[in-house]
Amino acid sequence: MMDSQEQTPIEEQNVEQNVVETAAEVEQPAEDAVAEQPAEEQPVLDNAVAETEAEPERKQYETKQEVLERVRELAHGDEAPQKDEVDYLKTCFYKLHIAEREAQLKAYIDGGGDPEQYQITPDQIEEAFKAEMVVVREKRQQLFRQQEQEKLDNLEKKLAIIEKIKSMVTSPEEANKSYKDFKALQDEWKEIKNVPADKANELWRNYQLYVEQFYDLLKLNSEAREYDFKKNLELKTKLCEAAEKLADEEDVISAFHQLQKLHQEYREIGPVSKELREEIWQRFKAASTVINKRHQQHFEGLRAKEEENLERKTKLCEQVEAVAAEENKSGADWEKHTKQIIDLQTEWKTIGFAPQKMNVKIFERFRAACDDFFSRKAEYFKGLKNTFKENAEKKRALVEKAKALQDSTDWKSTSDKLINLQKEWKTIGMVPKKLGDQLWEEFLGACNKFFEARNAAGAGQRGEEHQNLEKKRDVIARLKAAAEEAGDGLQEKVQQLVEEYQAIGHVPFKEKDKLYEEYHAVLDKLYKDLNISVAKRRLSKFKDNLKQVAERGGNALDSERARLMRQYEQLKSEVQTYENNLGFLNASSRKGNSLIDEMNRKVQKLKDEVQLVRDKIKAIDAENAKQDS
Repeated sequence: MMDSQEQTPIEEQNVEQNVVETAAEVEQPAEDAVAEQPAEEQPVLDNAVAETEAEPERKQYETKQEVLERVRELAHGDEAPQKDEVDYLKTCFYKLHIAEREAQLKAYIDGGGDPEQYQITPDQIEEAFKAEMVVVREKRQQLFRQQEQEKLDNLEKKLAIIEKIKSMVTSPEEANKSYKDFKALQDEWKEIKNVPADKANELWRNYQLYVEQFYDLLKLNSEAREYDFKKNLELKTKLCEAAEKLADEEDVISAFHQLQKLHQEYREIGPVSKELREEIWQRFKAASTVINKRHQQHFEGLRAKEEENLERKTKLCEQVEAVAAEENKSGADWEKHTKQIIDLQTEWKTIGFAPQKMNVKIFERFRAACDDFFSRKAEYFKGLKNTFKENAEKKRALVEKAKALQDSTDWKSTSDKLINLQKEWKTIGMVPKKLGDQLWEEFLGACNKFFEARNAAGAGQRGEEHQNLEKKRDVIARLKAAAEEAGDGLQEKVQQLVEEYQAIGHVPFKEKDKLYEEYHAVLDKLYKDLNISVAKRRLSKFKDNLKQVAERGGNALDSERARLMRQYEQLKSEVQTYENNLGFLNASSRKGNSLIDEMNRKVQKLKDEVQLVRDKIKAIDAENAKQDS
């Protein structure tokens, strides 16, 4: 598992926003061995479970400085540092530390900072905390070595006491005389505390064996022995009552540890009379079994909860892996998936520990998926930053071109150039919003300056355009009237009206399209009625002109044919371009459908034009063939 100092990626680095998990060391229940002997002095708990002390009420620390002060007390004071408190202090410190780091990063990003440029500043409090923790660890290691040495010393002392009692048992005639020395050895035994755990049971059995043998040798001072038996029975009875009362203790862990102390006291008390030994031990053992079972059930519940936590964390791993595997086509996709992963990280923090053997592995799996996602996100935005830079340079270039044209008085040519610049602008990708708005304002300002000047210069033309509008409407009305007439002269009349219409100048721009549609609708009807197509008329006129060109001789026909061939190739290229562009339009939108219809009409018109040019070329070829013959 990661050290609690580590952070999960925050958004751009992040945005854990972080998953931080500190492995609290919870000792798992381990059953002690039970000696198979009925003796009342059985020293080991039946099916006992070793466990840490009950969890104490912990102080809630508000700042890293408070945690640091407590660590300094443990490092330099007389108090012996306890492992559970040291772990708790470490967890508290880094939770506060990481929260502080996240707040600093968020403030930096909210202030417009670039996440890629963010650097973590050194923290003096963290450095001081690490230094003091080193002292605490050294102090605990020294304390542990001292405790182990004390246990070895205590073992030697107790072995010496057993040897002394053993020597008393081997001299029965001296048993009564040695009674006071024997009692002194028993008192000395009680004063000696812990010994190495792997030696405790065997040591105790040997001690009890020789104590019982000594008591069995006491014959002359039977009153003293009976007094001891009675006193020991009273003490052990009280311990039985205390053990039985623990069954009502709500705190299972506390009850278990109190029972440990009762067993320690039971060991220190001497024997009772032989006929009561098994009875008093069975009573104490029965009370112990109740507490042990409750304790065992408690940890079975913990194990079940840990398994449930493992199942929940496994599902979160699957979810975060699925999100990380989704495709991100845009910055919006990255932000959406970032929020989903941060939500999963937040949920992860609410789940307790998994079983000890899986706790590290499941967290590493979760962390790996998060790290993979955020590292790829960082690469994406790094590349996007370069793209933004390129797009900004392209738009700056267009701004400069527009500014260079803004004072031009070549209205037609400059209008076309600026319109092309606007079209090109739309093809350039995104840039950061603030810069994009600034560049657009400059570009739009240059365009507006030109078009406003053009409009002002063309104000005098508007009256003439309105007059032309009325003239063209009059022609359209006469065409509609002609459509109702019949006769051989209709075609010539229509042609005259068409020529009159075409001779009229420009009309207001906003009326142009509507007028165009009305005009061509009338013509289409007329040509349909007369069974005349525009192409046939143009071809017929071309053939008439062709005869005059042929009469002039020279290379006129060949020059015209070469010109038509170039026009033919150009028109074919335009048709191909339009057909390619049709493939990129989104036909799913109404706007897309309208544009497709318009482009299809243009394509058809171009194809008709291509056919007309081909027919003209054929006409030239036919004329050349006549001359050759």
